[in-house]
Order: sequence, then structure tokens, then C-alpha cells
Amino acid sequence: MSVIGATDLLLRGGIDVEGRLIDASNATLYCTATLDEVSAVCVYKPVSGERPLWDFPTGTLAARERATYLVSEAAGWHLVPTTVLRDGPFGPGMVQLWIDVDEQVDPVALVRSRHPDLRRMAVLDAVVNNADRKGGHLLPTADRRVMGIDHGVTFSVDDKLRTLLWQWAGEPLDDESVMALNHLEAELTAGELGNELSDLLTRREIAVTIDRVRSMLRTGFHPEPPTDWPAIPWPPF
Repeated sequence: MSVIGATDLLLRGGIDVEGRLIDASNATLYCTATLDEVSAVCVYKPVSGERPLWDFPTGTLAARERATYLVSEAAGWHLVPTTVLRDGPFGPGMVQLWIDVDEQVDPVALVRSRHPDLRRMAVLDAVVNNADRKGGHLLPTADRRVMGIDHGVTFSVDDKLRTLLWQWAGEPLDDESVMALNHLEAELTAGELGNELSDLLTRREIAVTIDRVRSMLRTGFHPEPPTDWPAIPWPPF
């Protein structure tokens, strides 16, 4: 299914709730979206089911998930499943295309690898200031790609980067990453991405995101683990 087709299906399709993912900290519902006799499995996270956090404004996690998807798409990484905001059976929330995982892939070995999608993910996480990149948030697919989910705790104005993907810490950014970051800067400052994010994040959150992009371009290196904040989320998986 194309991105445009998936977006239309998730935005306009009927949502049927089939179950709940009990391991998730917020209400995460396993659903089917159906439009014109076409169906796809998806995840629906209603805003009403978000657990309040001390360091993120209440009711903003769904918007941050959508914002991370938009950044990934604008950069050309395509690391996040198609993600939309819409009304659903339990009110407004985030709806995201379900991704089937290749069960043959060892998640621990994957996290320790230098898969090119993980390198892109490391840069994405630094841009969006992801505070919770666990191993379980990485989805290896049958076509040997890796996608990422659970981006609710992102875009804080404070440094909160916590991730298992420190393989490239302190290493020079590769040419692909530099190209993507330059494109992101342009999109954030004078492109459609900046306009789209203005409906999802505060002006200060967007400004600090631009600062993070520019900082990486200026230094030319992957970020180092923080010394005043836990570098690895807990639990890690």
C-alpha cells in the first residue's frame, strides 16, 4: 500500500477495535481500519488514554507521534509507519499503520548491530529528542528494513535523549545524514514541514528542534551520551 493510500485509509476509514496491547503504558488499541472494502490493521491511541507525565504537557503525546512521522518523511528516512491524527471510537487520537515484525530477527542482536536504518534512527531520535528509544520500539521487517514506533515523549525543549542506539556516538555523520539534515533545516524554516508542525508543537519546541538540527550540522558528529541524564531508557526492552 502506498503512503498516500495508507494515509487516506487511516484518516477516512471506519475503525473497529479488536483488542488492547496490554504491555503499553498508555491505552493502545489493536484495530482494523476499513475504507471502500480495503482494510488494514492499525494501532489507535486515544488522547483520553494517555497517562499524565510530569515533564510533558497532558494530552500532547499523540501530536508528538504525528510530528515524528512528519519529520521522518520530510527527511526521506521513512522510518515511522504512516501516522495520522483523527477522531476514533474513544475520541481524538493517533492512528498508525500496523507493521508485521520478522520474528526470526533477534532483537538484542539487532540493537547491537550497525544496520543502516538504525543509524538513520539514531539521527532521527537526536532531531526529535526522543526520550525513550527502547529495543522493543524497533520493528525489523521481512524485507530487512527497521522501523520505529512509540514516539510520544519527543520534542521536549530540554535535552532528554535516551536510546539504546549509541553505536555511532562521537562518529562523523555520513553524507546521507548530512544531506537529510540540510533538507530538514530548509523544511523546518521555510518549507511545508514547519507549517505542519505548528499545528502539533509549540513555537519554542519547533525552534529548539531547528537548533538541534543546526547543532549536528555544525559539529558534523553524532551526539555523545549525556552525563547529566540517563543515557539508556529503563527498562531497555
